[in-house]
Amino acid sequence: MDKWNLGSNHHARLRVGQFPPPFRHCSRLRTIDLSPNKYRLWTLLCTNYSLTVLESFQLQIAQQSPQMATAFVKEVLPPALDSTSKPPPLFDGTTRLYICYMCPFAQRTWIARNYKGLQDKIELVPIDLQNRPTWYKEKVYPENKVPSLEHNNKVIGESLDLLEYIENHFEGPALLPNDPAKQQFAEELLSYSDTFNKTVYTSFKGDTVKEAGGAFDYLETALHKFDDGPFFLGQFSLVDIAYAPFIERFQIFFEDAFKYDITSGRPKLAAWIEELNKIDAYPQTKCEPKVLVEFYTKRFLGMWNLLIRSKVIYVVMC
Repeated sequence: MDKWNLGSNHHARLRVGQFPPPFRHCSRLRTIDLSPNKYRLWTLLCTNYSLTVLESFQLQIAQQSPQMATAFVKEVLPPALDSTSKPPPLFDGTTRLYICYMCPFAQRTWIARNYKGLQDKIELVPIDLQNRPTWYKEKVYPENKVPSLEHNNKVIGESLDLLEYIENHFEGPALLPNDPAKQQFAEELLSYSDTFNKTVYTSFKGDTVKEAGGAFDYLETALHKFDDGPFFLGQFSLVDIAYAPFIERFQIFFEDAFKYDITSGRPKLAAWIEELNKIDAYPQTKCEPKVLVEFYTKRFLGMWNLLIRSKVIYVVMC
């Protein structure tokens, strides 16, 4: 990994593999010219290229520390593969993460991949779950779900298992602390995540705010456990990644459908969401709020409600 000094307290890092074509395959960077004021990459002089990059790249400037955050460059996301798409060259040595852009379980693994700076090590392969290709079930993952990870000539599934797999088998910033007390609490919170999700989703069928309130209160209490940071274990970890996609969706949907702010009376949860959005690896994985609201309304509140809310049907009372 190349490093370029910006001063005694900061440095910027950018992987060659994160450059857009045709620069991705340059074997070695010779010189880099950075503008310290805007942190932009202007010129590349490579082994086989001598050119000016017209498009600038925003770099993350991280404080030097024993555990340094990986520099993050926003990706150009590939289109989702559907029933008309051909499969990638499977089991050719490439590590691939199969996801769906709308799936919260897949989003977990996507965030972990980004945070550990594995964009050039793990290829993102989005699948259209509404029109999924037959080869995905037949040749990749018989469960026919996402996420799944193609690595070392095998395919692994289940999002929580994949979080631990990515943590244990790939380089990058650690997502689990060494502190035994924090490790134990992490196991408790990861185990509770399915209960949390089920409680909130089930509440859509009844008194939603009342029934889901206890689940959000549980997280608020959990966030008081450690005071050395705003996250569940103090510092950002697998636990935050496990909950982030669901809190993101619940916050949007509760506000739109029930006019309820899930952070009301829960200052720790509010601070957690605010700090989460500052993690560079996270924002690009977020779903479009309008699309999310329409999908959740149709799925959980029924088609009739969706049509009324979208003003397709007008109810006339006589």
